Amino acid sequence: MAERFGADCLYDRAHKPVALLLLAHGAGAPMDSDFMNAMAAAFASHSVAVLRFEFPYMQRRRDEQRKFPPDRAPKLLAAFAERVREARVLAAELSGTPNGALPLWIGGKSMGGRMASMLAAQGNGVASVDVAGVIALGYPFHPPGKPEKTRIDHLPALTVPMLVCQGERDPFGKPDEVARYGLPEQAKLHWLPSGDHDFKPLKRSGLQQQDLIIEAASVAAAFVGGAGRTTDL
Repeated sequence: MAERFGADCLYDRAHKPVALLLLAHGAGAPMDSDFMNAMAAAFASHSVAVLRFEFPYMQRRRDEQRKFPPDRAPKLLAAFAERVREARVLAAELSGTPNGALPLWIGGKSMGGRMASMLAAQGNGVASVDVAGVIALGYPFHPPGKPEKTRIDHLPALTVPMLVCQGERDPFGKPDEVARYGLPEQAKLHWLPSGDHDFKPLKRSGLQQQDLIIEAASVAAAFVGGAGRTTDL
């Protein structure tokens, strides 16, 4: 069960956590959407504590009950960087040792995952030692129907491991499209069978969305626990 952390974050505790994941939402849904709730709970059940936050435009949507488009990348990255600094304090508290801290991973759903990868690659005031790696849930490799317009130019600059959990039917990047991109070695992929951008599978697959959410959390937790060295993806 998520609890409030500060004035505007949600925290999902984990029993004997191996890491803290700072998790950002996607472009259109808030930090407490059904997907984000289920994903955070699944991570917590696999010993990864989760701290969720909202970008300023989403907080404004919540406050004014009106829709606003996402801010441009510089503003999103600045907000993410500020949250990293806050999360480092929580990671230190969770470690239970005076001078240690749990590894802090950053990630998000769709746009949130892309911003996490850009932050890890570009810094934006966040030291590379502050971030252990990146978890992206449904990465927006390209706009739907435009596989040539990629959003991956920054990925070769990553110095930390990154895991992308992607549905096989995701219109933002399907297996045959992504295979042509030549992603850098530090970016790993796990394909979720029959899943779409929200990890919803086809009915004929015999799977439910929750099955794929649990699979993604399990694979990501193993990746985090192995500090990005897990190869069986």
